[in-house]
Amino acid sequence: MGVRAGVVVCITSFLLGSLFTHWIADSLTLWKSPVTDEHLWTAALYYSILTKGPVQILYVLFAIIILGGTTIFWSFNDLEAGNLMFDGGSIFLYGVAVIMYAYSVIPNLMDKFTAIPPHHMKDAFPRLLRIPTLDLASNHLVCSVALTGVLILQAGRWWAELADGDDEEGYLPEKVEDS
Repeated sequence: MGVRAGVVVCITSFLLGSLFTHWIADSLTLWKSPVTDEHLWTAALYYSILTKGPVQILYVLFAIIILGGTTIFWSFNDLEAGNLMFDGGSIFLYGVAVIMYAYSVIPNLMDKFTAIPPHHMKDAFPRLLRIPTLDLASNHLVCSVALTGVLILQAGRWWAELADGDDEEGYLPEKVEDS
């Protein structure tokens, strides 16, 4: 369990860190009230820069995601009660994050932010970009919460197995002395 759980925790932590890098844009649209046009332009510019990055970064990200999913499924395959509960929940949450990112975040980025209109920060933000910008931030939040759930479930699994190990020590046969 140790190596597989370590790989799952490291990969999930890496993916969370990748999502946290979007905080510069997401915090402006999710946590600052009221959301101003300047905040939306900053977020849209950030997302636009992301779409212009080298495609190899996406390939590495996909490889890491596949490795994480494979490791969770491999651990789930042990068919122990703890694995079924904790790894089953981890698979669900990991899958939610991957599906959300693959079917909502990436298409939204590629469709709406590959070319944003020329602007000044004080210009009115286009209505056609407002909802996609807010959706990206909320989707990043959903993915972050799901991946945090994976980490919590893996920690819970470790704690449960540690507690099971402590209980088993009480069942060791005692040495019987002959008198």
